[in-house]
Amino acid sequence: MSLESWAVASLKDRQRVLKRLEGVIWPWDDPKLSRSGRVCAFLESLTISSGKLVGSKLKLRDFQRKFIEDTYRTVEDNRRPVRMAVLSVGRKNGKTQLAAGLALAHLVGPEVEPRGEVYSCANDRAQAGKIFSEMCALIKNHEYLRARCNVLMHSKTIIDLETDSVYVALSREAKTKMGLSPSMVVYDELGSADGRELFDAMNTAMGSRVNPLMLVISTQAAEDIAPMSQLVDYGLRVKAREITDPSFHLMLHTAPIDDDPWIEKTWRKANPALDDFRSLDDVERQAQQAQKLPTLENAFRNLILNQRVAAEVRFMERAAWKACGGKPEIPDGAKVYCALDLGATRDMSALVLIYKDYDQIFHVRPYYWLPGDVRARTDNDRVPYDTWQRQGYLTSAGESTDPAMIARKIAELNGKYRILGLAFDRWRIADLKREMNAISCPVQLIEHGQGYRDMSPAVDILERLVVQKRIRHGNHPVLQWNAYNAVVVKDPAGSRKLDKSRSVGKIDGLVALAMAFSLALLKAEPDIDINALIA
Repeated sequence: MSLESWAVASLKDRQRVLKRLEGVIWPWDDPKLSRSGRVCAFLESLTISSGKLVGSKLKLRDFQRKFIEDTYRTVEDNRRPVRMAVLSVGRKNGKTQLAAGLALAHLVGPEVEPRGEVYSCANDRAQAGKIFSEMCALIKNHEYLRARCNVLMHSKTIIDLETDSVYVALSREAKTKMGLSPSMVVYDELGSADGRELFDAMNTAMGSRVNPLMLVISTQAAEDIAPMSQLVDYGLRVKAREITDPSFHLMLHTAPIDDDPWIEKTWRKANPALDDFRSLDDVERQAQQAQKLPTLENAFRNLILNQRVAAEVRFMERAAWKACGGKPEIPDGAKVYCALDLGATRDMSALVLIYKDYDQIFHVRPYYWLPGDVRARTDNDRVPYDTWQRQGYLTSAGESTDPAMIARKIAELNGKYRILGLAFDRWRIADLKREMNAISCPVQLIEHGQGYRDMSPAVDILERLVVQKRIRHGNHPVLQWNAYNAVVVKDPAGSRKLDKSRSVGKIDGLVALAMAFSLALLKAEPDIDINALIA
């Protein structure tokens, strides 16, 4: 029987089946079961429709059962405190099937409510159809659910004829998400989302329900600024009891970044279904390919080991950068060096200040200016500029980059510290010089080229100081974003420079940081042996 044929079955046929099944006690109706127990019993009444276990009843694995028990645990009055639950595992660990089963539990199973609204969300139409197709396959193999559900294939909609509850598959391209009142939302692969509009729209729409639930089931995102990464980081803080939030639950299966990526013990940490319904042979094959082809390693780490690693090969290793996250401490009156990456009229500008203490540790403080409408740029660039602005990590520069604003900041810093020199790129520097002269700011400006000759030693210094943990940057989120975006290019002689055109996002602060180190360690003392200095 095709999906289309049973999807349009007559109402009389449905009523006949439902009458015949009237009075049947379904496994999830057992009054002795807890709320999570009823959900588990419902899922295990479903029949697997594909793969090597096709035709058998779904059998929850320990990690799936634990996730359900933690998500559907109850307090007084059988109320479920969890409103958002996040499950993150490597690919092919049964995420879609679990998501489809839980959506059905809220549409026609033990979690159904009168006129409920269940939605699955995905990043594009093809992804949105995956949970819908899995739900249809599960319904097709269950006589009772098949009689209760009216499936509308074209619109990817399923209606429960008994409660008038409705399920709809949504994608980011959906024309409207307003006016919805979800009782349950499952977001599939949020880690691949390039924006948060759909997530935010559904999350904020749940307020009219008494006990709504949003499930996010996804591998990790590659970037710290991604919505999925923010959820994971929040969940880790809840687990560490830094934040008290009983409404949020995270289950994260990931391999630590320092583990050997090529051994089975590491694979199992991110793949709880490995050598079960997650093929061990397939993971082994991908690992062997990634070992032989370095360009595949980061993708293997991200998708199979569920690590927060970008698929592209970047300049800065996350672990090395994070190891330098100590709080910078710069005493008043300290001798410092600065560097400025001055943006175009509508582009970000970055000023970085560095101070070397008696232990030869460099303390770093960046300052950022962003022109234009910050909220609009947040939406367009899909970067949380507005959050960074509220937190004081960047400043709105008005309609266009204002050299006068930057000149005043330089003068302010020179009043607090003693700026021994400020490295600059020639771009628009005449405007800045004019503004500095207008306020009689005496800071010495030193030109720093952006080609291989000047930038290669600067990049080398930056890289070595990070590896040696001789930087304290305080985990400044904008500078960290710049660092993770950066890509370097080489000339035939092997010299390197940071390349804005090939980087995956803005790198202005990291460019300024490299120039500041170059100024402090090379240009200020040109005869110094840099290798001996930072060995």
